[in-house]
Amino acid sequence: MTGADGVGSAVGRGRLPPGIGGSLVKVVITGGSGFLGQLLTRRLLEVGELTGPSGDVEPIERLVSFDAVAPAGGGADDPSVEVVVGDIADRGVLATLVDRDEVSVFHLASMVSAGSELDFDGALSVNLDGTRAVLEACRARRSRPRVVFTSSVVAFGGVAPDEAVTDTTKLTPETTYGMTKAVSELLVNDYTRKGFLDGRSARLPTVVVRPGRPNAAASSWVSGIFREPLNGEECVIPVELDMRLPVAGYRTVVENLIRLHELDAGALGRDRGLNLPALAPSVEEMIAALERAADRPLGALEIRPDPDVVGFFAGWARDSEFGRATELGLRRDDSLEGIVRAYIEDFLGPERRAAK
Repeated sequence: MTGADGVGSAVGRGRLPPGIGGSLVKVVITGGSGFLGQLLTRRLLEVGELTGPSGDVEPIERLVSFDAVAPAGGGADDPSVEVVVGDIADRGVLATLVDRDEVSVFHLASMVSAGSELDFDGALSVNLDGTRAVLEACRARRSRPRVVFTSSVVAFGGVAPDEAVTDTTKLTPETTYGMTKAVSELLVNDYTRKGFLDGRSARLPTVVVRPGRPNAAASSWVSGIFREPLNGEECVIPVELDMRLPVAGYRTVVENLIRLHELDAGALGRDRGLNLPALAPSVEEMIAALERAADRPLGALEIRPDPDVVGFFAGWARDSEFGRATELGLRRDDSLEGIVRAYIEDFLGPERRAAK
């Protein structure tokens, strides 16, 4: 999944010889059937190694993709990937997955934003009980496993629309989804402080462009701005043209999750949560980038603000700062246009069209 701009060239290269600690690392990805989970699985297979609890770079011997549903198409073709279906809040299941000391966990499993707002109890079960189950499984190991948790900029709230949230902005979420992410960040920090594990929390911006159909995420319309017109379909945009939102391309987000895993614990210090690098385009700028990048006739776009959607996004950050992340070696997308072109290459290229 390395792009033409060389994204990913710094991961898995120029390090100590793999296996110097004499061990092989197991990787568990929760939410592995989701879009990011599947991309992360493929990228880790390409990288082939990670820093294990020993501090040495070690080959990935086994990768477990865990989710409530199996991935579309039945799962990964690689025999080193095991697909497990189960309940993220089931501590017994997590204990069977995190079953060795040489293990790393990427915890992506989550009920999405709009779904969390509609199902409060479900959000608590999946997003909070599930996170605790993951952390407890890692706590039971003797090795302080590395855990990368995907939080969200939605953990912020109560800021002026024109104010950029920073790593030191107080977390005052205005959605149930954001609340569960904020609480989970605190749990990751405290489990790390207690020496149970080595946690890292990445506050994700809206990730674009997601293929397929719209989902239950409140920000699903952002990918729709690009996806539907490129499919020749009409897209109704439920917010105003001047609406801004932090976004990042999926290639860069996956790469940054791996880079965050690889960081030395001392570089992170006590606060294990950080904003991932992002762009902050307006809807008008998204449309302009789509038109510049498109290699085909586009479906129609219509601005039709929905008061419920507009009100929901009143509690979301419109811009973010990420100086800490860039200082630690995480990167930002070069342009929104580049993100759209990557999506066309990965999901709409000639070989993809021929396969349909």
